[in-house]
Amino acid sequence: MELSAAIENRRSIRKFKPDQVPDDHIKAILEAARLAPSGSNLQPSRYVVIKSQEAKAKLAEHTLPFVTKAPVIIVCCTDSQVWSTAPERWTELKGSGAFNDNPLDVEKILEYKKKNPLDKETAKAYSWLNAAIAIDHMTLKAFDLGLGSCWIGILDREKTKEILELDDRYDVVALLPIGYPDQNPAPRPRLTLNEILLREL
Repeated sequence: MELSAAIENRRSIRKFKPDQVPDDHIKAILEAARLAPSGSNLQPSRYVVIKSQEAKAKLAEHTLPFVTKAPVIIVCCTDSQVWSTAPERWTELKGSGAFNDNPLDVEKILEYKKKNPLDKETAKAYSWLNAAIAIDHMTLKAFDLGLGSCWIGILDREKTKEILELDDRYDVVALLPIGYPDQNPAPRPRLTLNEILLREL
């Protein structure tokens, strides 16, 4: 599908057909997330794929009712331990030629980061921003495959972590229910370009 068409026609889907989603489609959606841009190449996003009725039943009390009716739920998380790998990720970027056309002194940047570490809350927000980019890639890939999805931020994140037996290094960011749409929503109201463009300089 042409990208502009996917961006224009994708909708949040809250009603799904019972048809199962092929494993190769799930893999393609996760691959779209894996290839998403990631600041400093940290790649903090991690995923749990839920397909079993047992897991959905446990999750049902802790999010919106329609979520667990989807054939697949991807639980989108971040891993706080990626921050310890930052020097390695930067070295990989340099080795891949990422800075060849726009040279950066990686050693100076690493030295600056060491002297000016991000506080815990800023680091968490930065990781969640990276996760959001990956989630958007997943919603577009799902639409490209004829599937529907809906980004869900209304959930009990701590209970979800408990159900999934995730340790403290992980944060649950969002749920992404996925399946074949059983509805055809109209376009959502959107502000005009004039309303969102503050100025041109």
